[in-house]
Amino acid sequence: MTKIDHPAYPTQHGYMTENIQRAYIEAAVSKELLPTDAHRMADVVTLTASSDVDKPIQFWQLYSVLGQDPIVRLIQRFYERVFADEPWFTEVFARVGGIGHHINTQAAMWIDVMGGGPYYHGGEFRLNFHHTHNAMELMNDKGAQRWSKLMLDTLDASGDLMTDDPRVRVSINTFLSHFMKKYAEDFAFENRSFFGATNPALKRKINFMRMTTAEISALTEAEISDTLAGLGVDVSQYHGKADLIEKAMMI
Repeated sequence: MTKIDHPAYPTQHGYMTENIQRAYIEAAVSKELLPTDAHRMADVVTLTASSDVDKPIQFWQLYSVLGQDPIVRLIQRFYERVFADEPWFTEVFARVGGIGHHINTQAAMWIDVMGGGPYYHGGEFRLNFHHTHNAMELMNDKGAQRWSKLMLDTLDASGDLMTDDPRVRVSINTFLSHFMKKYAEDFAFENRSFFGATNPALKRKINFMRMTTAEISALTEAEISDTLAGLGVDVSQYHGKADLIEKAMMI
């Protein structure tokens, strides 16, 4: 087990943290990226990232690793690209406010969601109002593609802000992909989630010998199969979850 010692930044729930965490966990469970009981797993719901590099950093844990300054600087670099871009794109932002306004509000939203405390006053209502009123002209395929391209360029040029932990960039990708998927569904445009690798499935340690039949049955078929395979069992000879459960109970 490899560990990285991170600077310890104090964390706190923001106005949006818990709702966004809940929505992401629900979506990740449906894709079998997180266990079905992930909302009760301390390592998942905590705002503090694990120093074990084998465990992904959930995006609401990013503040515990980065603190405030790298997040603000990343957002600053992004908006420098936005305000230097083509007029059709830049003018939508400029009508709302200057670059400083956008840096402050976007950074506040990121910090709020990422475990830095209550920074984004108004929470999800404010965020939704912004997209349905101020930014509506860009909530389409063309606008999403341009926004994502500029953000991707910013991320690729900002490795210096992400520490030596490779999980940080992957966690940011996960954060952005989660929100881009939501906006694509809300505003009916193509999902432009091309920021890079996202958090892999979280593999929890499973010990069949310490579990009841009901607890084994509550696992996903993939979890049972993967655990059996890790124990040297040829799972190809078992067909369906019921057969796998029966084998697991014999361990």
